[in-house]
Order: sequence, then C-alpha cells, then structure tokens
Amino acid sequence: MNPVEQYFINQKEPYQSIMLYVRSVILKTLPKIEEKYNYKIPFYHHNKKPMCYLNVLKGTNYVDVAFVQGIFLQDKFPQLKDYNNRQQVRSIKVKKIEDFDEFIFIDLLKEATYLLDNSKKAWNF
Repeated sequence: MNPVEQYFINQKEPYQSIMLYVRSVILKTLPKIEEKYNYKIPFYHHNKKPMCYLNVLKGTNYVDVAFVQGIFLQDKFPQLKDYNNRQQVRSIKVKKIEDFDEFIFIDLLKEATYLLDNSKKAWNF
C-alpha cells in the first residue's frame, strides 16, 4: 500500500469517504494526474507541478480541497475561499459528500490544469 492510500485509510469518517470520493473525481477527470504524498498529505501534480491537495486541518470539521493557484481561479469559481490567510492557495470546504458539486469541481480541475499549463511555476509568490 502506498503512502497516499495509507493516508486515506487512516482518516476517520466522514473524512475518509469525502476524500475517497474527491480523489475518484480527480483521477477520473484527469487520468494523467500524478498522485503524490508530500508534506504528509495527498497532492495532485499536473505536468510535474503541484495543482491541488486534500487535507483535514487540525481543529476543523471538513476536508480542505485546496488549489495551489487558487487565487487565480477564485474569480471564476467563487466557491474557492481563503480560509487561513494563505497568499495563493484557495480551497473548498467539504463537510458532506451531498454538498459537493461534482460538475463545478470538474470544471475547476480543468481550469486549474489549463492555468498550470500556461504558467512557468506552480507557486507564484
């Protein structure tokens, strides 16, 4: 079992189900995406650049689905918010699978890959 799979298995419910669902949407939408284990959490890399990650922040009750270049996506996707005063990262809080809009998320994934394809590096700050 790889570290990403182990990470998901170690999550408590409902976080485990939410993360596995979001992961399945990412892998289905972007079959060439590279799943890595960085900073002790699952990261998804597009063309060797980090695009997004999944995390449960300490003291919270949601899965943080965060986009590395989220600041450049938030105008088109107002669902993306800055929850922790992060310079560039913006994320979606997912408390329940039922509240997760898969179709908007798929559009967001496609836009994020386009953005990475047209930028020299993932972290711009």
